[in-house]
Formats: sequence, C-alpha cells, structure tokens
Amino acid sequence: MSDARVSIQTADFDLGQEVAALHADDKRVGAVCSFVGTVRDRNDGSTVASMELEHYPGMTEKAIEAMIDEAHRRFDILGARVVHRVGLLQPLDQIMMVAVVSAHRGQSFQACEFLMDYLKTQAPFWKKERTPEGARWVDARVADDAALARWGIDAPNA
Repeated sequence: MSDARVSIQTADFDLGQEVAALHADDKRVGAVCSFVGTVRDRNDGSTVASMELEHYPGMTEKAIEAMIDEAHRRFDILGARVVHRVGLLQPLDQIMMVAVVSAHRGQSFQACEFLMDYLKTQAPFWKKERTPEGARWVDARVADDAALARWGIDAPNA
C-alpha cells in the first residue's frame, strides 16, 4: 500500500487498507466506490488452472495514470487508486482493484465504471491462462470495446 494512484505488484492487497489510505482524513469524501476483480476458474468453456499476467514496467503505470487523469476530467471525484497484480495467479486470487472517492455517490460509481471499462481495453497487460488443453493468451472481447464506446471512446483492441 502506498500513496501512489497506481500500483502494479505481485503481492496481494487489502481493499480496506487501500480505501482507507485513499480517503485518509479528507472530510469532503462522502462516497467511496470500489471494484475488485478475481481470477475465474472457467473461461470460454474451459477450466482455468492459473493465469499469468505480464506488463511493461513504466509504460503500464503511465497508461493507467492517464486513465485516472481522464476520470478526473470527466467526473467530480476527489481521488482514485488502481492496484493491478502481475505474475502467476490462481482461481479466486484478487487480480485488481479500482477505488474512487468523491463527495457524492453518483460521481464515484460513474468514475469507477469508466476506469474499469478503460482498464479492460486500454491497459497494457497480457494474460495467459493455463487450461487442460494447454496455455493460451486471453484475447480482447468485443463486449469490452462496446463498454468503452459508450463513454465516447472508440479504441478497439483488434
């Protein structure tokens, strides 16, 4: 846990500690919205034994920082934090979290959802699943591009 807005790490995280650090003693905070993603044990009809996540250090953090800047431009939020894990993960392990604080819940909800949609399509992470059929890279989904498009951003993953 740190004061940084973005953390890419191999270690697990504690949502409660992350949220507490994000809003600290800021009396303007009236709402906190958070999302935690976990490794699923099935994907595209196959059992997933594990998932390995890779990234480009420096580039990934910079890209996510730009996403948070865009969330600040679009929504009346007081702060945001993204933690994303890399390395080898098992089903039910936490992969990532987004937390947003604002004065009112609507802005936190919208900013959190915006950041999630942006992260799913634009963050430079590569995921490899290990299944009984062998290892496979996880492809981008058309539904993720459509989710981002509803924010007025047309940036397909293809």
